[in-house]
Amino acid sequence: MECSSSSNVPGGKKKRQNEAPSAEEDVKRRKTEEEGDEDLQRRPCGSAKVSVPLDRLQQPITAAQLMELLHFAALGKSRGVKQPSWCRLHHQRKVSRINVAIVDGVTQSLFYNHYLSMEHLRSSYTTRITFTPSSDDVASDIFSLEVPKVDFLSLAAPEEAFHEALKDHPVITTYGTQRRGLTAYLLSQQQMIKNHYPVKGLPGFEDFLCTGSDVSVTDDSPLYGLDCEMCQTTKGNELARVSLVDGDGNCLLDELVKPQNHVINYLTRFSGITAAMLRPVTTTLRDVQAKIRTLLPEDAVLVGHSLNNDLKALKLIHPHVIDTALLYRKEHGQKFKLKVLAEAVLKRQIQTEDQRGHNPTEDAVAALDLARYFIGTGPLQVVELHLEELWGWSLEESPSYTPEPTPSYRFADILQSLSRPVAFLGKRANVDLDLSHQRWYGSDKEMLSSFRNQTGHLFLSVLRFSSLSDHLKRSYVHRHHQQQLYHNVSAVFRDMCTVFSGPFPANFSKREVRRLFGCCGPVRKVQMWNTGVRIHAKVEFQMLEGAMLASEVLNGLSVSGQTIKVQRPVKESMLDLDLNLDALMSDRVNANQLYVSRLTQDVAEGRNVSVTVNGRLSDGKPSGFHPGRQTNGPLQTAKVNGTQLHPGTTAPDLSEESLREAFSPFGSIKSVTLPGIHARHARIEFESSDGKRAALGSSEDLLKNGYPTWPSMTPPHLHSWVGMATSRKTQDEEEDAADEQRPDSFNCSGIQRNQEVSLLNKLDRRLSRVFSSLPDGTLSVVLLLGHNSRGFDHPGLCLLEVKNGF
Repeated sequence: MECSSSSNVPGGKKKRQNEAPSAEEDVKRRKTEEEGDEDLQRRPCGSAKVSVPLDRLQQPITAAQLMELLHFAALGKSRGVKQPSWCRLHHQRKVSRINVAIVDGVTQSLFYNHYLSMEHLRSSYTTRITFTPSSDDVASDIFSLEVPKVDFLSLAAPEEAFHEALKDHPVITTYGTQRRGLTAYLLSQQQMIKNHYPVKGLPGFEDFLCTGSDVSVTDDSPLYGLDCEMCQTTKGNELARVSLVDGDGNCLLDELVKPQNHVINYLTRFSGITAAMLRPVTTTLRDVQAKIRTLLPEDAVLVGHSLNNDLKALKLIHPHVIDTALLYRKEHGQKFKLKVLAEAVLKRQIQTEDQRGHNPTEDAVAALDLARYFIGTGPLQVVELHLEELWGWSLEESPSYTPEPTPSYRFADILQSLSRPVAFLGKRANVDLDLSHQRWYGSDKEMLSSFRNQTGHLFLSVLRFSSLSDHLKRSYVHRHHQQQLYHNVSAVFRDMCTVFSGPFPANFSKREVRRLFGCCGPVRKVQMWNTGVRIHAKVEFQMLEGAMLASEVLNGLSVSGQTIKVQRPVKESMLDLDLNLDALMSDRVNANQLYVSRLTQDVAEGRNVSVTVNGRLSDGKPSGFHPGRQTNGPLQTAKVNGTQLHPGTTAPDLSEESLREAFSPFGSIKSVTLPGIHARHARIEFESSDGKRAALGSSEDLLKNGYPTWPSMTPPHLHSWVGMATSRKTQDEEEDAADEQRPDSFNCSGIQRNQEVSLLNKLDRRLSRVFSSLPDGTLSVVLLLGHNSRGFDHPGLCLLEVKNGF
């Protein structure tokens, strides 16, 4: 299959004039680059922009490396911050704002699976680089990661100063003054025993079910809120309702439960449970135990208020718990009611008089938010902010007490000290930022509407889009979906890089096929097929350009009397090949770049073209290859400058010097990237697309000099994505297995796929509206988070652009 637009195919069968192209031809050739070029032509001189070396684009970046860029963009050299290690931000002082759009659950595989649908993302961002899978705390990291050694805060941060009277406060004596991760607030086994928690091995808990969570937890472990309501039976208090919420406050479980024994008091005033509500219920304690075990990951941390009572009612043992009744502790062991804490700390009314009993889901969310607030704010600030309304203390200022300012290196704190507003917008999240700078929304649509009304006032804004991730979690087993999607997209890309060729002479080997096709680009794999009559080969290139050149340069070549055909696979996955190739050629990340390979001497002579070798023209006499012409005997050899060249051997390797000499007449060259010492292909990046267009317009002349050319198509970062899967079989084994098992279309129902396409289109439009609302000079970052599942990492994608009047 060939690209549908013949005017965009260099070295094709259509004869080109040697003179300068006509205006009409020039317009046609511009179509493949115009999207990626107009912005560069309109870009004001000296405006801010991000550039990444081509070889560095082939390595993924981490959240910490992204923060290097954000810190430099916001503060620059004048504040002592260095350029990022992996890219350059030019004219940093012209960056007026920073916007980061975080998209949950979207992997690089999903992006490329729906590449044609993502019109804004693929056309508005000139830099695209693989982002390694990370935790859900990226938003928090953006605000909280420290900026290294900023000049205006060069003094080491002293111990936090606090009033002398607070040193005996029960919260301070228990947790100290420093802000720490969630593991600092987990109850130890001794504390659990002291506070009457069910503990494995203790008498009285023999028939309790363990959740199976024996792994250690970290500060990145997920939090889950839990609350139960009980009824009084002949055997004491028994479970009547249970609610479990995840870290975003989403309700995962809300079930009425049939008590095992006769109910003597429904405790309706507190529980909200009535006899009529429980009469049709058949769910048992064992049922909800099994559901909770299924819902909780191994490193889950349960949060609740007096959680020991809930676990006893559930007859569950769970080793990782945070109890908000103990976090916000009083003197002498007294505890605050959850209602009091919610009102004082969260400014939220729960368990109101107009409600009939407590709502366990509402209580579970309140406990979860109280824990996250305590962890994010730190014990000292919690005490200072709520000292009088919660603990009834008042501090008398003494003349000798002068609190020293505590310099902070946290990114958000530094920006706010410079009067640069920051904000997080999205679903409820564990973001290490003061609550007054967080705005939570129930949907992406609400968040976008709010953001567009205030974008001009924010210096650093972080938006979190969650709708698509929520859909994927509901529609599929997310881990299985991502792994299958990765294999599917990788296989489709391999199909796009593959050509079928033949027939070859009977004695033609796999090695000779590899050498023959290597003149078009690096060959990844060759498979030989012997039908008993003729020999054919399946040749898979590492890059799309190799396959495109092979179908143009080698198709019709005569190999020892056998005229070979070179053609693309014909299968369902290739139905949109021409559309995908056109989109990739017009991709802004490839706007000014040209792919160049080096013809082998014998292929060049077989095409009857002269080849410049060591500064001299070869005579172009046939030596064994002729398009459409029969020759007898095995492949012949040729001599170049006295050196014998065997079939498939090359003229001298490409070099930066020779490429600059050959291509600089077409325009100023920004960079030449060679993949190794003995390179046979290269990428040339021109300063503008005029140079690229001029080179493509002279592709026939360049081919005569041994330089097949093609517009760059393979995304420069792609190699970092393809090689990132972990804990896998050898690559060939895995790919062969994937080819055998993979259907030509993705294995999900048409309804599910249509929903996915619709949601991705909607997401792309919303991101486009975010971009359009940004002021000029804004560094725009779109972060597709990727997905991390046990034993397999699915990388994401980071897209970067400084908006400058387009």
